Amino acid sequence: MTPFRVRIEAADVDDLRDRLRRTRWPDAETDPSQGVPLAELVDLCGYWAQQYDPWRIERRLNIFPQELLDIGGTRLHVVHARSADPAAVPLLLTHGWPGSVLEFLDVIGPLTAPDHGRAFHVICPSLPGYGFSPPPRETGWGIERIADAWAELMSALGYERFLASGGDWGTSITTELALRHPARLLGIHLTPPLVAAGDPPWTAGEQEAVRLLEAAVDDGAGYTEQQRTRPQTLGYALTDSPAGQLAWILERFRSWVDTAGTGDLWSVLTRDQVLDDVTLYWLTRTAASSARLYWESIGTVQQRLSSPPGPADLVRVPTACSVFRDVPRPSRRWAERRFPDIRYFSEPVRGGHFAAMEQPGIFVDEVRAGFDAILGPP
Repeated sequence: MTPFRVRIEAADVDDLRDRLRRTRWPDAETDPSQGVPLAELVDLCGYWAQQYDPWRIERRLNIFPQELLDIGGTRLHVVHARSADPAAVPLLLTHGWPGSVLEFLDVIGPLTAPDHGRAFHVICPSLPGYGFSPPPRETGWGIERIADAWAELMSALGYERFLASGGDWGTSITTELALRHPARLLGIHLTPPLVAAGDPPWTAGEQEAVRLLEAAVDDGAGYTEQQRTRPQTLGYALTDSPAGQLAWILERFRSWVDTAGTGDLWSVLTRDQVLDDVTLYWLTRTAASSARLYWESIGTVQQRLSSPPGPADLVRVPTACSVFRDVPRPSRRWAERRFPDIRYFSEPVRGGHFAAMEQPGIFVDEVRAGFDAILGPP
């Protein structure tokens, strides 16, 4: 276990800015449905090169204690913020792609503070091959092995029993923790639970959930197929071109952030927030290694979204669910087929795929409400 602080080198920033200035641009799109508009990306790359401050990442992360640990055959970067409350409960937060531990920086403080309810010791690891967790040097690092590594990580930090919450890959990894290490978990919080649609007849809300998922698969799943099949090939382009890396991640933010119907990403997040995330991927050269998790595990996720759960898939750990304005958007009826002990189920009116980043106040309230329902009032 080694204390860690982020340090961004000036030479890396100079290289980034030089590459941005020398970007070779394609011609403009002939229809808006073809991807990130050229004018928008040119403008954002100009801001990234000339006005954005990359050392923001240092300042934002180094507020919190961080560690590097050798766990399960790889090295992990962990943000580990302990609460001053002696009654605080350990809470493991897991991010996904194209996210990072930066997603949680605005919720760590409120979650560790006892002022407005239950306090937590917050543990945020970077997934293997994401951010400051170096890429594993072998195959086999799917959601199952990561869940095992998380259990070992929590033991190394001194937490025998704990709570866990996650979204995107974090949902699947948290679910695997509950399947593989149920005795270690006091409860889990999923945003959202991953389950297949139940049998018809469907309610109006369930019909809309099916429509949204079909539309996402039909029109927005190209990134999944590329990362599932050829993550290394994609990685060459994204690791060499910051404009390409930005476009690849910006596409997801534009599609997945809840803009309340306005379509305006920048009404919810700032340019700096999005560029923090993209810059972290760029500086750590993790485009290929982060995409490999799709090669390892997206088949398992797709199977669980399309097939009824079998006996081995049932999660009996007490569960809280926050179904934000995201896809998939399962109903409680569907979720209970796989998670029979749901203690809390909520559908917040705001917040999308990056809920902790988009609506930190709502996310904190959901975490507290979910775990209060599981553990009882603090």
